[in-house]
Amino acid sequence: MEFALHHAVAGVGGLGGVAHLTGPWEGSELRLVVVDGLPETEARGFHERIVGRAPPDDADGDANGARAHAAGSRWYAAADADHVAGGAAAYAEIAGVLVVPIATPRRALGTLSVICLAEPDADDRALLGEIAAPVSERLARSLSADHVASPAAWPAQAHTSPLSEAARSVSVGSWDWNIRTGELRYDVQATRVLGMEPHQTQVRIGSWVDLVHPDDLPWVMADTEEAIRTRSLYGVEYRIRRPDGTTGWVQSRGRVVPGDDGGPGHLVGTVWDTTRTRVARDAVDDALRHMTDGFLAVDSEWRIMFVNAEADRALGPVPATGDRLLWDLPAGRAPGFEDACRRAVAENAPAGVDVRPTESGRWYHLRLVPVPQGLTVYSTDITEARRRDAERRSAARESAEQSAHIARLTGALAEAITMDDVVRATAEHVLRPFGAVRMAIITLAGGSAGVVGSLGYAAGEPAALWAEGEGPSPLADTVERRTPLFLGSPAEYRRRYPRSAGPLTAGGDRSWAFLPLVVSGRVTGCCLLAFPVQDAPRREDRSVLAALCGLLAQALERARLYDAEHERAQELQRGLLPQRLPTVPAVDTAARYLPADRRLDIGGDWYDVIPLSAERAALVIGDVMGHGISEAATMGRLRTAVRTLSELELPPDEILTHLNDLVSELGDDFYATCLYAVYDPTSRMCDFASAGHLPPVVVRPDGSAHVPRVPANAPLGAATPPFDVLRAEVPDGSLLALFTDGLVESHGHDIDASVVRFTRLLAETADRRERDAAEGDTAEGAEGLDALCDALVGSLTATLRNRRDDAALLLARTHALTSENVAVWPLSAEPEAASRAREMIRAQLTRWGLEDLVMTTELVVSELVANVVRHAQEPVTLRLLRGRSLVCEVSDGSLTTPHVRRAADTDEGGRGLQLVSALTHRWGARYSVAGKTIWTEQPLPEADGRPAE
Repeated sequence: MEFALHHAVAGVGGLGGVAHLTGPWEGSELRLVVVDGLPETEARGFHERIVGRAPPDDADGDANGARAHAAGSRWYAAADADHVAGGAAAYAEIAGVLVVPIATPRRALGTLSVICLAEPDADDRALLGEIAAPVSERLARSLSADHVASPAAWPAQAHTSPLSEAARSVSVGSWDWNIRTGELRYDVQATRVLGMEPHQTQVRIGSWVDLVHPDDLPWVMADTEEAIRTRSLYGVEYRIRRPDGTTGWVQSRGRVVPGDDGGPGHLVGTVWDTTRTRVARDAVDDALRHMTDGFLAVDSEWRIMFVNAEADRALGPVPATGDRLLWDLPAGRAPGFEDACRRAVAENAPAGVDVRPTESGRWYHLRLVPVPQGLTVYSTDITEARRRDAERRSAARESAEQSAHIARLTGALAEAITMDDVVRATAEHVLRPFGAVRMAIITLAGGSAGVVGSLGYAAGEPAALWAEGEGPSPLADTVERRTPLFLGSPAEYRRRYPRSAGPLTAGGDRSWAFLPLVVSGRVTGCCLLAFPVQDAPRREDRSVLAALCGLLAQALERARLYDAEHERAQELQRGLLPQRLPTVPAVDTAARYLPADRRLDIGGDWYDVIPLSAERAALVIGDVMGHGISEAATMGRLRTAVRTLSELELPPDEILTHLNDLVSELGDDFYATCLYAVYDPTSRMCDFASAGHLPPVVVRPDGSAHVPRVPANAPLGAATPPFDVLRAEVPDGSLLALFTDGLVESHGHDIDASVVRFTRLLAETADRRERDAAEGDTAEGAEGLDALCDALVGSLTATLRNRRDDAALLLARTHALTSENVAVWPLSAEPEAASRAREMIRAQLTRWGLEDLVMTTELVVSELVANVVRHAQEPVTLRLLRGRSLVCEVSDGSLTTPHVRRAADTDEGGRGLQLVSALTHRWGARYSVAGKTIWTEQPLPEADGRPAE
C-alpha cells in the first residue's frame, strides 16, 4: 500500500497523499493507514474530514480493471475541497483532491487520495486507476469478508480471550539466543512462523542458520554480528527455506541483553511472516511494469533500480548487467538530460525535459520526480503538436535565461580587470547560454594577430588556426567589414575559405561565429565561437552576440591598459625591494614578499638586512599604511634612509627618531610602522626598537617559541621620541621572524590571536624542518631558510584567502661568534700603550694563523692607539674579532669624532687616518653612552676562510 501510494503521488505530481481502508467486515468505518508527503497534523486533518464518506457509488459492481477505477475516481476542486482536505487545503497552490476507490466486486475496501497542484487530466486518472487495480486485487484476497467472520460470530468461535486470539492471528513469535552457549529458544508462534515442529522450541543456533536462504546468509550474519558488537537495535528481513520445502520472507527485530560481566549475553526479539507484504509489493511492481507510460527509477548513485517495458523501449535499451547507470542509456547522453536530472535532485523539485534518445526520431517528454531514495523518470510519447508547443516554451525559457546570462556577463565584464579576467568572464557567460563549445579571442597589434585567451583549444592550437596563407580568410573579412561573420556548416566554410578551412573544419565543430571587436572606431581584434551543431547560433541570438561584441571590446581595451599599468607598478615594487639579501656571517636570512589580492594597488611593505661593524647585522621590516604609487615611493625613501642611517652606526632608537621626522614631513596622510633589530654575535644580544609594528617571534634552539615584549611606541609620523629599546639575549642558533600584519591578520580574528597562531605555526614548521635536516632530507643554512619561508607562506596563504593587504616575511638564523675568535685587552692612556698593543696583536694573530696580517695590523693599531693616547680619555680597550674578516677595534671614553684631513707637506702629523684608510678594507666609528669605538676591517686570506664555530 505504501509503495502504491508513493508512486501515485509521484505519477500525478501531487503535493502528497493518504490511503484509507475499511475493516474486514461490512459497515466498518474508514481508517487512515498510509501517509505520503504530508506532515502528521495535515494528514490527521485530512482523515477527520474524509472519514464517513463512502467510496463512490459507481465503484460497486465493476471494479475489476484500471478503467473501472479511473471511472470511479472523484475530483474535489480547491474551491470546495476544504471540507475534505482539511488543513492541506490551506496551501494556496493546490488545485484540489483526486480520490480513487479500492474495491472488490462485493464491496468497497478503501480509497487512495492525492492532493494535486493542478487539475488532473484523463491520463492522470487512468494512471491512478492502474495503480489502484492490483492493490484491490491483492486486498480482496487478504481482507475479503469471505475469510473473516463478522463481530457477531466472535463469541461462538472464541475459546480464549479476544486479545489472545488476536495475538495468535498476527503470528508474531519470540526468540531468545544465548550468545555464549549457542542455545536458541522459540515460542510456539515462532516455530509456526519458521515452519518448524511445535516441539522444536529449544535448538542450537546452527538450525536457524540452516533456515536462512544461502543468498541472504552473508549479509544477515554480518548485520547480526554488527548488532552484537555495537549493542545496537537488531532488525533484518530475509528469506527462509522451511523444512517442508516452501520459501517465505520473515522479519526479525531484537536487542542485546548484557550478561553478569557486562558483555553481550543474550540476543532476544521477535519474528513475523512478511511474505504477504512482499507479494503485495511485487504486485504493485507488476502493475508499474505494465503501465502505458514509461517508468524508470534510479537510486542516489544514479543506478537503475526499476524499469518497465515502455521505458526500456523509449529510453533504453537498459543493460542487463554491469553498473546500469542512467547515463549509459541513449537518453542519458541526450543534450540537457543529465543537467535536468541533476538539477531536479539538487533542487528537490520535479522537472521535465524533451529528448530524442533513439534513432527512430520519436521525441519523448520525460517527467523527473525526485524521491528520498533517488529519482523517478516517467516517459510519454508526445505528438508533433505538443512537440512544437514544447519547443516554443523552451525557446521562451531560453530567452529568459539568455537575458539573465547577458546581465551577468555585463556585470562580470564591468568588474574584469585583467585580460585573463575578461577571457574567463566571456567563457563563463557566453559559451553555455549560446550553445558554443570552444572560444578564442584574437587581438591585432602591429599588423599581426595574437591569441590572448582561449577555451576548448589545445595549447598553441589557436595560434595555428590563424596562421593564414594566401587567399581570403574569415579573420581578414571580419576585420575589413567590421560586421559579424557566421559560417553554418563545414561545407560552407570550405566553399568560402578553401585555403584556411583545414584547421577549423578538421575537428568536431559544425558552425562558427566570427565577431569583430571595435573600440573608438577601430577594430582591435576578433572573438571566435565554435558550435557543435550546424546553423548555430540561432538567428535571434546573432543580434545579441553582435551587441555583446562591443562590451567585450571595451572590456579588453580596459584590461590592456590595466595590464600595462600594473606591469609598471610591479616593476616599481620589485625595484624598491632588495633584489637579493646580503651575506652576513652573524645571520642566515631569507625573505618573501606577497602582493595583495587587490591587483590594482601596490603596497608599502618592505624589509632589509644591513651588515654593520663588528660582525653585527641589522634586521629591518616596515609597512607604509595604504596602497598605491605614493605609498610605494614612501617605502623606497624609508628603506634608503634606514640604510644611510645604519651606515652612520646610529643606535636603533635614534634611527627611528630620524625616520619619524622624515615621515612627518610628508604630511598628515602618511604613516608607517617599522621594527629595527641589531644582533651582536659576540654578546648574543639583540636590540629591538619598534614604531607601532608587530613584535618579532623568536624560536630558541630547543624549539620553544616566544614573542619578546618589545615596546610598541607609536607609528612613524605620529610618534613622539624618544623610542624605547628592548635588549634581549638571543641564543646561538635561534630563529628570528619579522613580519607585517598582512601576513597573519584575518577577518573576524583578533590580531593578538593571529600572532599566537603564527607563532605556533612557525615553531611547528621549524621543528619539522630541523628534523628533516638532521636526517638529511632537507638543506641547511640559507637554503633551509628559503624552504622554511616557502612552507610558511604556503600554509598561511592556504588559510588566509582573499588577503586585502600585502605582506612581508623576514627570517634570520643567528650564529654567535665564539670566544676563540674574540680577543679583548684593556689599555692605559700612556705612550707605551701602542708598543704593548703591537705585542698583543702579534701574539694573537700568530695563534690564529694569520701571520700575513701581522705587519699591516700592527701599523693600524699603532695609529689608532696613538690617536687615543693623544686625543681621548680612558678607559681604553683593544679588541680583535676573527669572522668573515679581521676586525680591529679601539674604544675610549671620549665622544670626539675623528676626521680624515689632507696634511700639508710640512705637517708632522695628520696622516694617521689616511694610512688606516689605505691599509684596511673599510673603517668607521660608532658611539655609545660610554664613549666611541674606532673600527677597521681587513679581509682574511682566502685559504683561511670563515672561522669554525
